[in-house]
Parts: sequence; C-alpha cells; structure tokens
Amino acid sequence: MPAPFEIIAAPFVAYYAELGEPFPSVTEEPAGNWVMIGTSGDESYDPEGVQVTHSQDVNLVRPLGSTAPVKAFRREEDLVVAFTVWDVSLEAYRVALNGNPIQTVAAGVGTPGTKALRLYQGEQVATMALLLRAQVSPYGDEMAMQYEVPYCSMTGNPEVVYRKGEPAGLALEFSALKDPNAATKAESFGRLVTQHQLPLP
Repeated sequence: MPAPFEIIAAPFVAYYAELGEPFPSVTEEPAGNWVMIGTSGDESYDPEGVQVTHSQDVNLVRPLGSTAPVKAFRREEDLVVAFTVWDVSLEAYRVALNGNPIQTVAAGVGTPGTKALRLYQGEQVATMALLLRAQVSPYGDEMAMQYEVPYCSMTGNPEVVYRKGEPAGLALEFSALKDPNAATKAESFGRLVTQHQLPLP
C-alpha cells in the first residue's frame, strides 16, 4: 500500500506582488517582485497556520410538488486566505495597511535612523497578487504545491495587541477578486497547482 501522500500536514508561506507579476513554477523559488510576508516566512506565523476558505451562497430550488430540492443555483462565491503573522516590522505591517509606503530616514550625527508608516488607509483599497507555497504535495515526497491568486485585496481587520509574554500579531485576511485579465472565466480566482511527478533527469 503506498504512503498516504494525500494527507497533508505542512506549513505554507505567503508572498505578495503587484498585479500581473508572473507566478513561479512549483519548482522555482519565488523571485523577481515577489515579497515574502513575514521576516522569517512560516516561522513568523501563528501556529494556527494558513487558512483557505471557499465559501458560497447556493439557492436550492424546491418546487411545489417536492420536499427535496431539484436544482441548485450558485448566487455568490468567495475565496479567502487568512493567517496571523507575528511580525510588526513595518515591512510586514504595511501589508495590513493598504500597502502604504515606508518612509526611511537615515541616522545622522546625534539623530537616530527611523522608519515611518502612515496609519490612514483612505478610500481606495489596494490590490495585489498572492502566492501560497508549501514544500509538500498530495502526490509524493520532495514535491511542492501552491495557490496562485492573481487579484485580491487585504480585507481583514487586524487588532494588534501588545502584552507581556505574548507575541504581537497581525491577523491578515485576503479576499480574492475576479481577475479582469483571466484567460477564462473559470480562472477568475486563480489556480491551485500541485506537483505530481519529479522532473526527468
């Protein structure tokens, strides 16, 4: 009996990039404009992990002459990615605040170097591409899988709590938006790509 590779217990690491950034293949390290969320990747995440939710609103149609539904219509669907990052560096914090720019001032004689992040987000909600990568596959060892979300926004409401003996975290929640540049309607939310074979020698 083969090993139950389909049972997965592995952390995912999240990356973001500007819209239109090409997704790497599952065998390539994210490079170019892909930015890892969290200074240390999955070692910066809350142990609850990365949650991917596929929600929907389905209308089950029941005619007068039947107690059971005879057809279903999907009225709404959502794809949401959520996780908490234990990282309050401004590079991580800016993801929670509409991607606001970091203003850096170098140290001078008698003055400290500082970084500043605007807390006001404004009316326009920033959009981005999101990549979730794990070094595991439901088809075998030494393989990988990734979620590719080409168009999304950070729609969560992080509450940063600073207290003694507990890490401060940013609860991030990314909601997929319909990709206006998707090749087909079926790819509106992107793809889940899993490696199922090793490269040929």
